[in-house]
Amino acid sequence: MTTLIIARHGNTFEAGETPRRVGARTDIPLVEKGREQARVLGRYLKEQRLIPDVVYSSALQRAQETAKIAVKESGISNPVFTLDIFNEIDYGPDENKTEEEAIARIGAAAIENWDKNAIVPDGWKADAGAIIKNWLDFGEQIRAHDDNETVLVVTSNGIARFAPHLTGDFEGFAKKHPLKLATGALAIFEYKNGWVIKGWNIKP
Repeated sequence: MTTLIIARHGNTFEAGETPRRVGARTDIPLVEKGREQARVLGRYLKEQRLIPDVVYSSALQRAQETAKIAVKESGISNPVFTLDIFNEIDYGPDENKTEEEAIARIGAAAIENWDKNAIVPDGWKADAGAIIKNWLDFGEQIRAHDDNETVLVVTSNGIARFAPHLTGDFEGFAKKHPLKLATGALAIFEYKNGWVIKGWNIKP
């Protein structure tokens, strides 16, 4: 059985700071709360016996930092491999803008459609079909080994929400669950005769 753990990077904004929609063009580090979330993630993996055999991360420093801290905290010294397919999307004219500013430009309905159905709003530079294919190809690649491997991927909110396509029933999943992973949260997928989501938006 192959286990795939998908984690969202930790916090990049201090308490009291107004969050902004940071995407592919905004490469910022974790704040201390985010580093603590990464440590908690690592401890959770160790406690749940989900120690990763292989670790992948996007190229963005917030994901790299989360992955490296979590790996160290879990008690292993595995390298973190960078895969650009896990880089966050580009929010176009809403990049690095507050939620209020984004809503003022595209409307609340567009944001709701993104959050509930992963429909990319007008102006955002994200190819949903390509992201879905990346997940499907990656899932096929890691499960083909069939060697009881546990794989950790650290990515961002805009990419992680497409991962349920691995199950072949994205629409059914989206009707029952919010697609957004919280910062520092994770999802657990298992492959036996197909990919099954064993946990979503788990907050250690």
